[in-house]
Amino acid sequence: MEYLLENSKKKLDIASKGRDFAGKLLFGFVGIVIFLVIWTGIGHLVFARPGYEQFQGFLPLPTLKAFFALLCDSDFWASVFSSLLRVGVGISIAFVFGLPFGLIIGFYKILRIVTYPPLQFLRMISPLSWMPIALLVFASFDSAIYFLISMSTVWPIILNTTLGVSRVNPQWINMARNQGASNHQLIRQIVIPSSIPHILVSLRLALGVAWIVLVPAEFLGVTSGLGYMINDARDTMEYDRLMAILVAIGFIGFFLDGMIKWVQTLFSRAWNY
Repeated sequence: MEYLLENSKKKLDIASKGRDFAGKLLFGFVGIVIFLVIWTGIGHLVFARPGYEQFQGFLPLPTLKAFFALLCDSDFWASVFSSLLRVGVGISIAFVFGLPFGLIIGFYKILRIVTYPPLQFLRMISPLSWMPIALLVFASFDSAIYFLISMSTVWPIILNTTLGVSRVNPQWINMARNQGASNHQLIRQIVIPSSIPHILVSLRLALGVAWIVLVPAEFLGVTSGLGYMINDARDTMEYDRLMAILVAIGFIGFFLDGMIKWVQTLFSRAWNY
């Protein structure tokens, strides 16, 4: 009897999750349709007037045609690879420096208090404000881009890691200390595992910031990347191609964010289990 009840409950849970997923897909589709209608309406209102014929590439239909042509363009995929590489290197550098720093200042309260003003001060400086300094200091444009992405993403990694450490259950810390655990053991065996959800959130935020900073950073003078392609399309007045690249940037960013969200979901399930 208990087996039948448990089996029925599992089936109901699966059915409920299926309905929730179908509902999300439906509402997501409705949202896309609304977005396209608004885009079409505003586009025709602004660009379909006499004298603005050259800008009709910004409308949805020419953009979609250029987008599908873009998918068959090898130069586009090479630029995607270049941009992803820059984002990956920049976030990796920020993570290598930001994670241990966040763990340390989160674990030691006095350091958290001392570092709060300078961290908030530096965080409020626009990442692109560092561009002239990056061009002066670094020998190559790619190195300057790595620096800009690192400077823009290190702050969410530090602050969210610090937040995660500060929210570790103090009873766990006290119990471990009573058992003779050292600070190194506390950080490695209690603090880091407990802070993983916040660390994943920090990576998700860092990715969003990096993806925003990437395009203007690639205006510096590189000869590849999505930012370079936007600049090139603007200079050649291929506005349909320009809009198609913007759509591609949105899709890639959405996919990358979804990957991190999926990892968060897997970890959350394992943690709850």
